[in-house]
Amino acid sequence: MKKRLIALLMVMLVVFCAAACGGNEGNTGIEAQSINVYNWGEYIDQSVLDDFTAETGIKVNYTTYASNEEMYSKIVSGAASYDVIIPSEYMISKMISENLLAELNFDNIPNYKYIGEEYRGLSYDPDEKYSVPYTWGTVVIVYNTKYVDEEDVEDESIDLLWNEKYAGNILMFDNPRDAFALAHIKLGHSMNTTNPDHWYEAAEELKKQKPIVQAYVMDQIFDKMLNEEAYIAAYYAGDAMTMIEENEDLAAYVPREGANKFFDSMCVLKSSKNKEAAEKFINFMCETDIAKRNAEAVWYAIPHTAAYEALEPEQRDDPLVYPDKEILDKCEVFINLNEETLVLQSELWINLKTQY
Repeated sequence: MKKRLIALLMVMLVVFCAAACGGNEGNTGIEAQSINVYNWGEYIDQSVLDDFTAETGIKVNYTTYASNEEMYSKIVSGAASYDVIIPSEYMISKMISENLLAELNFDNIPNYKYIGEEYRGLSYDPDEKYSVPYTWGTVVIVYNTKYVDEEDVEDESIDLLWNEKYAGNILMFDNPRDAFALAHIKLGHSMNTTNPDHWYEAAEELKKQKPIVQAYVMDQIFDKMLNEEAYIAAYYAGDAMTMIEENEDLAAYVPREGANKFFDSMCVLKSSKNKEAAEKFINFMCETDIAKRNAEAVWYAIPHTAAYEALEPEQRDDPLVYPDKEILDKCEVFINLNEETLVLQSELWINLKTQY
């Protein structure tokens, strides 16, 4: 009897494995019960990945990048295969134009209903086909109150990033779009200008600043600011809040001259072999309790209406996370620049980084 039972169990196991691993073809099935998710660093509550696997049986292979440009280069090079990515608006627009993103099947994403109307149909995905909003926010200037004089921050100006008093203790973005945006703001240009003269002028501003910059960084900012290895940096609001929570001497503000307002959204690559599983992941991230937990972990503003209402007032009403209209009216959203401008931006950036 025991041998017969063991044999029966073995048959059932084989049938189960065949069902789990086979029978799914093309881009609509769940292949091998796993997905590859590619996201910004420090940008998710890691525990929700385990919860997703526990609920669905789908394993998440999770890796991170430091900038939109790094993510894009990795994908177009074919060096790795991903299913879900979370780019910013201008990169989403670029990837749509290059036919890199899959149209989503929103029947698999019913929790899309929780995304607020003001976050739908935006310029980078006007027909709501390719993306589901994840978070939004602004660029801010973070500074250490122990070392930065109050008189230098009372006007909340972008000029702090060019203040020679703090030479060797200033950090700048290590990606061209964000770095040039700060120079454009300082000069009174649009961050989306396509005027070559404006780009040359911005490059000169960055060259003037370079001697006082300690380093161009992305995720390295956390260690440097938290360990007081640098005193001033430009970065994203949610990450600034995370740093402020860990070091009470840190503070931040949105520059009075304006800043980049960004939207990051969840997308599925057209090359994905696990599209249905990827859409299940996106839907899971839009469950109210999951979206709330994730927002509490990353401290970014969220487009999820029910999760936003469920947040503690301390977070929901924080002016750095959810700036008032007067500040947001001075902010600008990146658009996908034309090819000529992108080439010029790249050339100027390489020149800046390689000059002594």
